[in-house]
Formats: sequence, structure tokens, C-alpha cells
Amino acid sequence: MNITRRNVIKQSMQITAIGLSAKVIPISSYAQNINYGPADGLARLHWNENYYGPSDRAIEAINTSSFQGAYYPDHLVDYLKSMIADYNGIDNSNIAISAGSTQALTILSQVKARQGAILSTGLTYDVHLSLAKNSGARVISVSDNSDMTIDLKSMESMSRKNISVVFIVNPNNPSGMILDSEVLRESVKRMSENTLVVVDEAYNEVTSDPEKNSMIDLVKGGYNVAISRTFSKIYGLAGQRVGYMIGQPDVINEIRFNGTGEASLSMAGISAAIASYEDKEFMNFSRTKIKEAKDIVENGLRANGLSYLPSETNFILVDLGNMDADKFRDEMLNQNILIRGKYGDFHNWSRVSMGKLSDVQRYVDALPQVISNLSA
Repeated sequence: MNITRRNVIKQSMQITAIGLSAKVIPISSYAQNINYGPADGLARLHWNENYYGPSDRAIEAINTSSFQGAYYPDHLVDYLKSMIADYNGIDNSNIAISAGSTQALTILSQVKARQGAILSTGLTYDVHLSLAKNSGARVISVSDNSDMTIDLKSMESMSRKNISVVFIVNPNNPSGMILDSEVLRESVKRMSENTLVVVDEAYNEVTSDPEKNSMIDLVKGGYNVAISRTFSKIYGLAGQRVGYMIGQPDVINEIRFNGTGEASLSMAGISAAIASYEDKEFMNFSRTKIKEAKDIVENGLRANGLSYLPSETNFILVDLGNMDADKFRDEMLNQNILIRGKYGDFHNWSRVSMGKLSDVQRYVDALPQVISNLSA
């Protein structure tokens, strides 16, 4: 990897690890009573977090950087950009760092809404789309195929009708399913001839073949394509709020100049992202734990007569048959297990995230009682 740019920036950073010898100051009784994570006894399986993170490297970076928290982390943002740029063979001008990928997606949605309608898939991650709608945007959703896969053919057809941007999540959330990489690549190429295509790859690193499944090569090839990524999932940094978008410089400038963007980032978050980005050992460990959890959940679902969609993510979308997803969620909550309820008109589909093995086992163990309660 070419690290020339990174070394130049690193020499100017001069981060001093004074935290190693800093005096420990007792915190107030108020702060001592704060739960920084899930409450004791609560299995939190509803937000697709990686409960094995942050990594040891990230924690060390957070602890050390906290003693420099009086300073804005602009130099660290540039350093992270250089890391991402070097790894992907692109330039810093192709990258916007944001407070989670949602911030970049939201800014871009707001900007593009002023240029024309926004096109999206049916069952998908839509926080940025909902915010755009609240600001008056016209958002067109293309219904999925009967097997709940994304209807790329219809997306292509619609993309030629005064659409300012197309949003596709791959692997998709909440379905967990992934599109064939070559089929998606050729479809995105064709759509990008008419409009900007954004592929949200929040769960790319969780998949079995991240490099093959990514569309970053299209950005490198000059196509009108942008890719969003986040440190919230595989890296276990959801609470640190760091994400990024890769695209052509004009798209990146639209993000940087139309929102708070990089000014919203924290010293701790950026430091943790830098420490995590090339931590292959932790990423492989996380994938292994996610796979173990999915095996437990899938076996439990089958044993209780429930089907589910094939997932390339750290969550599974479960077909509840005649049961209502919100009532199923509430029954699980009675067992101190948090999962997701219904999505729009999909009243009988419930998403469960892969957490610690002990927590997903609690979910499986609760299934017979919950099903019985809803069948009574």
C-alpha cells in the first residue's frame, strides 16, 4: 500500500499519549449511575450492532485521544481519508467523512431532492429518505420482486424518468439479501448514464466476499456512482458515529458544502476509525461470531417452524406466518429481548440482529413461549 500521503499527515499530527500517566479523577455519583450500553439483563437485538466491538485497538485510540479532546480533529479526518484512499486506489477528493453513513446519505438526499425525484427500492433502509420527504422531496419506491429481491429491471426503467438519484442498499436492510455482484454492476452502469446511483454498502464487510460484492470499482472507473460505508457495523463503532461516502469529486463536494459534515465528527470517533480500518484480525473475529450467532438463530427458527430470508448481514428477517410482527416484538420484550417489529406493510416479518451468543440463544429459547402466547 502507498502510505506516502499518510506518513506526511502523520508527522504533523504529533499525538501524545499522555493518558497513560494521567491522574484518575473520581466521577460524580450521577455519572456512576449511567448505563453506557444495554441495561443489565436486556438482550439488545434490534439495531444490528456488533456487540464484540470496539476492538482493542479502537479502545486504546479512544482512551488516548480523549486527552486531546479540546481540539477539533481536522487533521485526523484528513488522515482517515488518506487511509481509505490508499486502500481503494482513489484520491482524497473522492471521499467525504460523515457522522455515520446516514449523515452523508441524508445531506445528499436533501441536495438531490432539489434537482428531481428520488428513486429507491421497496423494502429498504429509509431514514434519509424519510427526512427528505419531510422537506418536500418526491421519493418514488419501486416494489420488490415476489421473492423480496430488488427489482433492478424496473429500477432501470424508472431511472430514465427525471430522477435525480437512485438509492440501492446492498446487502439490503432489512431483508439481509444480497444481489449478484455482476448483475448489479452492469445494472448500475446503465442507470448511471442517466443519473447518480448510490449503493449503500453498510454491511459489505460482513459479507462472505466484500471485495467482490463492492461497487467501488465503478467510482474508480469514472461512473456517476457513489458508495456509502460505515464504521457502525463490522467495526463495532455504532456509538462513535463515523461513516464515509466514496464518489466523484462533484458529488463529494455536494455533501461537504451542504451540511455540517466533517464538522460533526468527534476526536474519539475518528481516532477509533483510524485504529480499526485495517484491523483484519478483529474483522475476521467479528465475522466468525456473526456466523456462529446466525447458525444458532437459523437452527432455532427451523426447529420452531419459522422460515427466513437468506442473509449476508448480521441480522435475519423472519417470516412469522400469521403472527403480527409488532405483537411478536412485544412478547419478546416481555422476555427482556429487544427485536424489530413490522416494516411498513410487511406486518408478519420480524428482524432480529446477531448479538452475543448468549443473547441470541435467549431469543431462540423464548421462541416456543412467544409463539404459544400469540397462538392462544
